[in-house]
Amino acid sequence: MSVYKFSNAGGFGNITRYNDFLAGNPAVVLDTGAYFPLGTFTLASTQATITFSSIPQTYKHLQIRIMARTDRAGASVDPMLLRFNSDSGTNYSWHDFYGDGSSVAAEAASTSTGVKFYRAAGATATANLFGIAILDILDYTSTNKNKTVRYLGGIDQNGSGEVFVGSGAWLNNTNATTSLSITPFAGTNFVANSSFALYGVLA
Repeated sequence: MSVYKFSNAGGFGNITRYNDFLAGNPAVVLDTGAYFPLGTFTLASTQATITFSSIPQTYKHLQIRIMARTDRAGASVDPMLLRFNSDSGTNYSWHDFYGDGSSVAAEAASTSTGVKFYRAAGATATANLFGIAILDILDYTSTNKNKTVRYLGGIDQNGSGEVFVGSGAWLNNTNATTSLSITPFAGTNFVANSSFALYGVLA
């Protein structure tokens, strides 16, 4: 028999009745620095652009995690571009360092059409090989500062490869970030099984 009602007359003595089963419990405090999944794309076929839109404005930072391959012909690797709020103008800057185990180099741009970051695999890379990247978008809801990005990424090509660390900025605009888009740098497509995940980060 199911219990559906407690009564003082039933021998329980004086009991406190609540209209909410959570009443009287301590408030839940979410962990500082916790990551909350906001959206994930895993491609079933080729696609030129990945867009996270209607991004909630309730977190401190954002993080994007990528595992990607493109159909760029004649290349084993392919850079990617990050854009804010559908802005494809020359309103971005970026700078990075990269190494392959024997040498280190750097590159930069001050008037780019997106934040350039690394590294997707290209069409001539070993079959089923993907590049990775992790990007942090800092203070994305702020309306009084330019948005900045830091990233790390790389690719392992079964005996050779590269690792990258870099940063970038969305210039001439202090709007809150409501959407983010990712495209291959060379204007190609991401191929099936490329994966893109967006997380919100608490302060």
